[in-house]
Amino acid sequence: MSFAIRSIAGPLPLAIAHRGGALLAPENSAEAFEQAKAVGAEIVETDVRSSADGALVCLHDADLQRIAGDPRLVAEIELADLRAILPGLLTLDEAIAASVPLGLLLDIKLTDPSVLPHILDVVAAAGASERVLLGLRSLDLIATARVLSSEITILALVSDPESFEQAKTLGADWFRFWQGEATAERITAARSLGLRTVVMVGQPRSAAEPGYPPFPVGRIDADGIGRVVALAPDAVMLDDPRLLLSARAVTALSSS
Repeated sequence: MSFAIRSIAGPLPLAIAHRGGALLAPENSAEAFEQAKAVGAEIVETDVRSSADGALVCLHDADLQRIAGDPRLVAEIELADLRAILPGLLTLDEAIAASVPLGLLLDIKLTDPSVLPHILDVVAAAGASERVLLGLRSLDLIATARVLSSEITILALVSDPESFEQAKTLGADWFRFWQGEATAERITAARSLGLRTVVMVGQPRSAAEPGYPPFPVGRIDADGIGRVVALAPDAVMLDDPRLLLSARAVTALSSS
C-alpha cells in the first residue's frame, strides 16, 4: 500500500530522507531511495530543476560544480548531456516510480510559476498525487499551485519562520521550520491553524543553546535529534533517517 500524505498514521515524527537519503547512498539517486525504504523511512525528498530542453530532473544545485566538477548551470544543459555526465540522474517521472510506495517530497527549486502545471501534470499522470508533498519556496508559488490543484498537498519551504499563517491562508498544508528556528511555541501555533510541521535539521543552532556544534544541512547527531523529537513535529528531514528512527524507538519504549 502506498503512503498517503493527507492521512498519515503511525509513529511520529515521520522520517523524511533528505535528498533521498544522502548519507545512505549518492544523493537524489534510485539507490538512495531504495536504502531509505530499507531502513524504514516514510518519505523520501528530492529536488526538482529543469534542463535546457525542459526536462524535469532531480538535482539539488543550480550547477554541476559540486557533484561533477562542471561549472555549467543545469538549466543550460540538455537532458541527454546531463545523463552523459551523471549516469544515475533521475527525471521526475523516474523519481516518482523509484519512490513507490513511500511518500515523495518534491523540493521545487524553480521560481517561475509557469512550470507548476507541468509538474502537477507529471504527478497526476503517474497516479502519485496522494503521496506527493509539493515543496514550494514562495508564498506566490503556494497560491498559484493551490489554484491549479485542490488535491495536491503543499509544504511551505519559505524563509520566514513566522509566515505560517500567511502560508496556510494561501493554501499550504505543511510548514517547514529550520532546526535553529524550530520551537515548541511555533510548532504549536502552526498546528493550531491545521498545518502539519516539518523540521529540517542541520542549520546552526539558535543562541538559546550556546555551545551546541553546528552541522551542515541535513546532518545532526544523536543529542540533536533527541532535542528535535522533543519538539513533537509531524516530520523531520535529515540525510540519515536511521537517527530519527532510533530516537523514535527510544521515545516509544520510554512511554510504554
